[in-house]
Amino acid sequence: MHPEFESILAGLADGGVVPYLGAGALAGVIDPASGKAIPADSDSLILAMNDGRPMAPKLMYEFPRAAMNIELKKGRSALARFLNTTYRDTAWSASALHGWLAKQSLPYIVDTNRDGLLQKTYADTPHTLIVGVARITATEYRFKIFHHNGNAYRAIDQEEVDVTLPVLFKPLGTPFPEPNYIASDADFVDYITELMGGFAIPGFLKRKRQGLRYLLLGMRLNRDTERMVLADIMFGASRPGGWALIPNANDKEKRFLDKLGIELVSADVADFLAAAEVWQAERMAGAEVAGC
Repeated sequence: MHPEFESILAGLADGGVVPYLGAGALAGVIDPASGKAIPADSDSLILAMNDGRPMAPKLMYEFPRAAMNIELKKGRSALARFLNTTYRDTAWSASALHGWLAKQSLPYIVDTNRDGLLQKTYADTPHTLIVGVARITATEYRFKIFHHNGNAYRAIDQEEVDVTLPVLFKPLGTPFPEPNYIASDADFVDYITELMGGFAIPGFLKRKRQGLRYLLLGMRLNRDTERMVLADIMFGASRPGGWALIPNANDKEKRFLDKLGIELVSADVADFLAAAEVWQAERMAGAEVAGC
């Protein structure tokens, strides 16, 4: 076990560490009907969006750029249809990480993937869902809030939030309870601008996040969009700011993490889950001994 894992797991247990999920959180998730893996990282999303064919090198650089190209050629609705077909209409298998997280009674999770699988693991658990939105004119805010009562979602205002419930924050969107996505360059320009201005995070969450640390799981930081969203979402974090589980991190990632005060751990999601199983077994054994 990595020596950092004990501190990480203890921090998760006391609510002081927030899981921040990237594409690697969906490792092992497949479509049982076809056996295909869920498209989650930039390259796999671009290939899925373009019928399995690579796009021009300048578009393959990053999914938002490729998505902007599709939006300009076919309209924003074409991009929404692709994301709905991918994440709403396909019966994906479960994520091992989501299943573990849902059992921990965590107060706050950030999930930067656009699927609804994490929400499905909370289907019987009352919670607050915050979804990022972009390019809307009805309000200056760039989020929607939903209350889940253990059975279904309903839209609520900030003033109605039950601050005792766990929070699932989906900054880049989800298909449930209604499809909203941050996907194209134009979406990100609008969303990040308002995120920096303070209009993309509800007030209660701004207060809740103060002094927290973060655990980046399955999150690579090779592109500006991921780095900018992360830096703004974790604004007000403690110093040091937490840990990032990234095997074979590159120099750009190392410099960025050092700037945020996040410790790099050369491990992946599978390593973390294995360590969590051992750690919890040891705690249970210790509790049994203490109870004798």
